[in-house]
Amino acid sequence: MFANARQELKLLARDPILLALLAIIAASIVLFVIYPLGKVLLASVQVDGQWTLAEYFSLAERRLYRNALINSLGVAALVGVISVLIGFVAAFVLARLNVPGKSLLHYITLLPIVSPPFVSAVSILFLFGFNGLITRQLLGLNDFSIYGFHGVVLSQVFTFAPIAYLSLRGVLASISPTLEDAALNIGATRWQTFWKVSFPLSLPGIAGAFLVVFIESMADFGNPLVLAGAAFPMLAPQAYLEITGSFNLARGAMLAIVLLIPSLTAFAIQRYYLAKRQYITVTGKPSASTSKIVNEPAKWLLYALVVLFALFVAAFYAVIFLGAFTKVWGFNYTPTLDHFIYVFDVGLDTVKDTLIVAIISTPISGFLGMLVAFLIVRRTFPGRTALEFGSILSFAVPGTVVGIGYILAFNAQPVVLTGTLAILVLCFVFRYMPVGIQSGIAVLRQIDPSIEEAAQNLGADGLTTFRKVTLPLIAPAFFSGLVYAFVRAMTAISAAIFLVSANWNLMTVQILNQVGSGRLGVAAAYSVVVILIVLVAIVIINAFVGRWSRHSSMVRY
Repeated sequence: MFANARQELKLLARDPILLALLAIIAASIVLFVIYPLGKVLLASVQVDGQWTLAEYFSLAERRLYRNALINSLGVAALVGVISVLIGFVAAFVLARLNVPGKSLLHYITLLPIVSPPFVSAVSILFLFGFNGLITRQLLGLNDFSIYGFHGVVLSQVFTFAPIAYLSLRGVLASISPTLEDAALNIGATRWQTFWKVSFPLSLPGIAGAFLVVFIESMADFGNPLVLAGAAFPMLAPQAYLEITGSFNLARGAMLAIVLLIPSLTAFAIQRYYLAKRQYITVTGKPSASTSKIVNEPAKWLLYALVVLFALFVAAFYAVIFLGAFTKVWGFNYTPTLDHFIYVFDVGLDTVKDTLIVAIISTPISGFLGMLVAFLIVRRTFPGRTALEFGSILSFAVPGTVVGIGYILAFNAQPVVLTGTLAILVLCFVFRYMPVGIQSGIAVLRQIDPSIEEAAQNLGADGLTTFRKVTLPLIAPAFFSGLVYAFVRAMTAISAAIFLVSANWNLMTVQILNQVGSGRLGVAAAYSVVVILIVLVAIVIINAFVGRWSRHSSMVRY
């Protein structure tokens, strides 16, 4: 084994630039991914410099923490089930059935993905709060409370069902309808065909989508902080309150570790078990894309359900837009621009800070993700599996844990970064890089290595081959990584709320602060600005990557 490792290093040493980059990337992952998590674990078992498990015993002794754990697990499980049901129906209708308005419904369904994760909570307050449009204005309810279990579940389903839809759309689109036709031809009913053929083929994807939503729900910070209320504690906001309210780092770290365990377990199941249970149904033979297992009445019923969900999404965003232009929601509906004036006057520095952080972290995250994917797929070296695991680990870690880890790791010597631009950029780069890595790995495994070998045979080194040959070929994955990194940098809250300072603030943190102060109009105005910036950025990134890819192709040929 050691002889093989030595031989692999010798081969890699022939390209010293690539070897140096590998060493820098590995050291960076250790410093900015592994080290902060280690600091959280250490902080959870140390109190006043003494080793102890007292904080973990408090989890069993205090009802508040037990309830926070039970509530978080219960909400995550229920949100996972409901989101997968909605996502499966939407994916089946829009990917397998011949219905009108597919593109419009697709983009409306995806809107929550490109907005701050707790925009749904703000919309719910506008509609169902104490002065809500529906509860107070239309129904005249004076004692209705949206806070607690039902409010958190509603907001998280709205936020995470599109993620389940996006995961399941690819799974259902890849199932060949000829398999269903064969079952129908030998006498199976439509229900039998679905239950015995379509559903088993999509089951790994369904389980994967459930686990992704489960992880997202467990890690969600903004929605519970806004809607859970004191009577319904949850782990992520409770860990934040222990640190910022009670100044109890050890207990906050303990809750973070407890939050981390189910998230990492679900991630490991999804990645290392379900990934091996995928079924190959794309054989290269031509096939129609429309499913015949649904009769006309059922088809239009399912379509109506998808349209209804899309209308809910559109209504939630319409309420945010209207709230941004309303004087005082629930009392004075006079149109006004005061909230936007506030955003671009008092909050202008925050808008600038957010854009600076996103613009700096996005290209670094995108290029680094593609480079790591290239090293993992195209190079053999000792510790390659460890590098891949370390590079994607932060994606499975809840943002609350990452934020606590960064303030513990970089608030004292030898590396002091708290209160600086660097800590926000580094957090976002290493937290959102894994999506680009996974997209890059998937695409690189479909590209013949002989293309890159030809460039190296003509004298190009590894870095030149990556820049001139590989990167243009994986432009779609590069685009996905850039878009995801930018969207998350603009909309992140759970890790960022621990890292902002008087010098560097973010719009998502401001939205949360405005909601906490009861200034829902200003929060809505900030949300509208974030959404518009993200949509414009997606168009610009798409144009840039497309033009750059075409230019690189022309240069090569």
